[in-house]
Amino acid sequence: MSRDVAADQLGVLPRRRNPVLRALGRLYLRSSGWRIRGRVPPEPKFVAIVAPHTSNWDFVVCVAAMFTLDLRIQWFGKDTLFRWPLGWLLRALGGLPVRRDSAKGVVSEIADSIRAQPRFILALAPEGTRRHVDEWRTGFYHIADRAGVPILPVALDWGEREIEIGDPVRTAGDPASEIPRLRARYRIEMALRPEGF
Repeated sequence: MSRDVAADQLGVLPRRRNPVLRALGRLYLRSSGWRIRGRVPPEPKFVAIVAPHTSNWDFVVCVAAMFTLDLRIQWFGKDTLFRWPLGWLLRALGGLPVRRDSAKGVVSEIADSIRAQPRFILALAPEGTRRHVDEWRTGFYHIADRAGVPILPVALDWGEREIEIGDPVRTAGDPASEIPRLRARYRIEMALRPEGF
């Protein structure tokens, strides 16, 4: 039995339980040539880091994968995206608005929210933007560390049209050495726009 099926039978993973959305997600991935490699771990809570993020099309592929896997996932977007007419749709897709100019205290607040919930998947793009950055933002690490949940590395490989789900990684309180090891899992040829990697 696969790990994601076993987890579902135990009621561990947060699920949407919407067969129509699941079918739509599968149809999109299949028709666009994408496949999912790896398994969602049987963990009730984790922080998924999805990279490389260089295009708005990354979001479309991720939503299709979320529907295909029948997962309820929370993610952050800049607050200006959540205005009319798309705000309701983005919230329905698990979006949570965040003001980039007031990030202080957000890590603790999110970690507390994760601890308080029985099941919670948070997905983040560690780059924090579609543009090229020299360093990843470290919020994802500190959220996972403070909440006591693992980090799940997920790679969007546009070259292979593959969504690769890695094994969960537990934090050890040493972001200076752990984040570079996580970042090394991602390669420039995976990106849709390599110049943004």
